[in-house]
Amino acid sequence: MATTNVAANVVVARRAHRVLDRVPVRIAALALLLTAAAIYESFHITAFLNNNVWWHLRTGLWILQQHTFPRNGLFSQYADKPWVACSWGFDVLMAVAYKVLGLRAIPALLMGFKVALAVVTFFLGWRGSFWCAVVLSATAQYVMVDLLLSPMLFSILFFGIELLLLLQSRERNDVRPLFWLPLLFFFWANLHEQFLNGLLLLGVFLAAEGAEFLLHISGASAFPEPKHSLAKIGAAAGLCVVATLLTPYSFQLYANAFQTAYSKVLFENFQEMHPMAFRRPQHYVLLLLVMAAFFALGRRRSRDLFKFGVLGILAMLAFRVQRDVWCVVLPAIAVIADAVTEGEHEAEARTAKNSIGWKWEKPLVAVLVLAVLLGAILRIPNSDVLMTQVSPTFPVKACDFIRANRLPGPLFNAYSWGGFLIWYLPEYPVAMDGRLNLYGDESSERYFKVTEGTERLETEPRFVAANTILLEPKSGLMKALTTLPVLKAQFRVAYQDDVAAVLVRQ
Repeated sequence: MATTNVAANVVVARRAHRVLDRVPVRIAALALLLTAAAIYESFHITAFLNNNVWWHLRTGLWILQQHTFPRNGLFSQYADKPWVACSWGFDVLMAVAYKVLGLRAIPALLMGFKVALAVVTFFLGWRGSFWCAVVLSATAQYVMVDLLLSPMLFSILFFGIELLLLLQSRERNDVRPLFWLPLLFFFWANLHEQFLNGLLLLGVFLAAEGAEFLLHISGASAFPEPKHSLAKIGAAAGLCVVATLLTPYSFQLYANAFQTAYSKVLFENFQEMHPMAFRRPQHYVLLLLVMAAFFALGRRRSRDLFKFGVLGILAMLAFRVQRDVWCVVLPAIAVIADAVTEGEHEAEARTAKNSIGWKWEKPLVAVLVLAVLLGAILRIPNSDVLMTQVSPTFPVKACDFIRANRLPGPLFNAYSWGGFLIWYLPEYPVAMDGRLNLYGDESSERYFKVTEGTERLETEPRFVAANTILLEPKSGLMKALTTLPVLKAQFRVAYQDDVAAVLVRQ
């Protein structure tokens, strides 16, 4: 009886394998994998949840109109302070898309990014097993599910592409893929400040190559003679650093990029910069993913210093800063995919088997994905409807009231609305917005302490000078201004709804 059951199970498994290996099934699975996140976005429109997207759009339009790059604090009360627009390329991309699609461009760009992210994660997981790549890509997208439209999406995509090139160079013992990296870093440095993470990855690669070379010449038998020329690798890395300087801001970019990505104010005031509290399922899935990657290296008794270094260093970064979980997700799925492949010859055979028909499968999948993406974009409502949909989140009616009644400036605003005000109410320079590298740590820290009630109002010059105050109705500062006798005598409520309140100095 037991033998019969085993035989029956084998037959069922073979039938299931034949079904999964059919070309239509693979095409449907891949198309769904690549478009699921975009389809979800078309129904829920989460792209507007990122307040910073608005000032990026306004800055991009300014660049197109002025035909130059911003160098001071545009649209803010710190217009005389120098400012480096680290993500000016992303801003211009948004502005061009806006001129074509209106506000539809914002969710449409997010859909496009999510499709591109699915493609990159699929190729990182592709090491001979199609279904392994599908599962790993789906897992990676699940862990990074909360991504909103921001320049950081470019960093995730470019980081994945860089990792693919580095792994390809080591697997093929070929230095030529590395010479695509300078071009990658040129675009990266003009699109987002976290090209610094890419340089960190490149540094780990250089360190691993150098360490393996030293171990080989010292007589360590586990490390064969390196086939890479350290001189060529160093030359490629040097070209990458030079490429990051080919921006409108040259050397200024580095200090501002670090401040924008890892400033003290970010760590103190933003939840996304805190360590993981393991309150969400994605955090546990990430932990299991990283553990599985380390286990895979140990099980294979790997001597690959690059993979160990990348996983170790980037795991420390990702678990310290929630925002950067993608830094370890991408190498983790690549390491697991390598482990699933049991041997080089078997991998080649499996790749050849799964590649049958791909000459026409790839174009068909591309057409399906583009058709679904186009349909999802067409489903997005027009700009007027979208503005109505963002009204419960942003102070649209309050801004209309300020503009219609020509309330006196300067304006003191809630931080979370600064970017939206730059877009929707540009005639009133903002007191604060998401450009922390413009305001600096000292000014930003003082602003947050004042709005949180831990420092006296008179210590904040922007509040002292303000004649119009725009705040959330339930904020602590709003309650103080409307209940404390000394402050209540100085301000009156000119407008209030469920979203925002406008106060005017008496």
